[in-house]
Amino acid sequence: MNPKTTALTVFLLAYILFILLPQRRTIVALAGSLFLVLSQAVSLKEAFLSVNWNVMGIFVGTLVLADVFMQSRVPAYIAEVVVDRAKNTAWAILFICILSGFISAFVENVATVLIVAPIALALAKKLKINPTNMMIAIAISSNLQGTATLIGDPPAMLMGGFAKMNFGDFFFYQGKPSIFFAVELGALASFFVLYFIFRDYKAKAKLIPVEKIKSWVPTILLISLIILLALSSFFDKEFSSLAGQICMVFGIIALIWEKLVNKSSIAAGIKKLDWDTTFFLMGIFIIVGGITVTGWTQVLAEYLASLVGSNILLGYTAIVFLSVVLSAFIDNVPFLAAMLPVAMIMSAKLQVSPSLFLFGLLIGSSLGGNITPIGASANIVACALLKKEGYPVKFTHFMKIGIPFTLVAVIAAYLFIWLVWR
Repeated sequence: MNPKTTALTVFLLAYILFILLPQRRTIVALAGSLFLVLSQAVSLKEAFLSVNWNVMGIFVGTLVLADVFMQSRVPAYIAEVVVDRAKNTAWAILFICILSGFISAFVENVATVLIVAPIALALAKKLKINPTNMMIAIAISSNLQGTATLIGDPPAMLMGGFAKMNFGDFFFYQGKPSIFFAVELGALASFFVLYFIFRDYKAKAKLIPVEKIKSWVPTILLISLIILLALSSFFDKEFSSLAGQICMVFGIIALIWEKLVNKSSIAAGIKKLDWDTTFFLMGIFIIVGGITVTGWTQVLAEYLASLVGSNILLGYTAIVFLSVVLSAFIDNVPFLAAMLPVAMIMSAKLQVSPSLFLFGLLIGSSLGGNITPIGASANIVACALLKKEGYPVKFTHFMKIGIPFTLVAVIAAYLFIWLVWR
């Protein structure tokens, strides 16, 4: 079997197994990448260079700091204050969703759901209401806003790393409003969907305060990290390694602080991190690198370009909504990683700014995961927490909320990106 055939076979088989065996996705990704190297379809050097180590540094470092931030109880305390000041339950739920989105712009989505879930469940128990819709709303709000910044979620990190975009580029890129504003417009539009869902919750919400802030230091560290990431763009214009190094340094500082102040074990802190996703990302980088170095992305890009001809709007629309549909059922990280080079080649063939297709691809693949309970890790975690509380979530129930929320958010962001970057 020649390298080109091997790379495609491993890629397709891996994606099929990601769907059939979602709990074994990391093993599948690592096994596939190892086979590519052992079969010499990809050299060891090519495999190493396929991994975006800057993105890996951002992911791991931010993950460490996010965990310490969560343990400080600051997010949970803020959530309590927000709920107690809301005029009724509907607005309390909506404020919790807004808070989830805000936290998720700087903290990984799964961590955000774990931070906010206890407050939502406590509110539901106190008011004797079913928490299912509330938890679904928290998860999809988290997924939406995780796309807004470079450090919000792995897909944003992947796209940023591929396009060499720094933290500030997510706000303004090449002198134009960037992905952040597209996401916020989508969030504003989808807010009305959530309001419609919770409009009948008229009772006044009031929680008995139970959260006590352990320390403000992790919050200060997180704010400092955001500022330094923004400033790093002046020193690392190619987005090569500085952002990842900064995040790793802050992760180490957070671990040392946790050890010195709370007497926590550094080894235990490292062990409980999301290593599953970390190694999954590395495996995906290599598998996608395999189809890139063997020329398959070029073939796919030329095929899609031939389908849309010279119609840029058709090409952009196809990229966005194909991403939405596929990401509802398959993991958006491997899908995005595979499609990024395709989007670049298509944009070159159609002679349009790469940002149009790249931003559209990110919006479609990130928000498409909100359609189903298996489309994003945050959704899976939210449904698991609900099942533990005695509220199993039906696939169709999730989609009744996920579909209108996603379509409204995607269409708003889709139009914004087209008007600004066409």
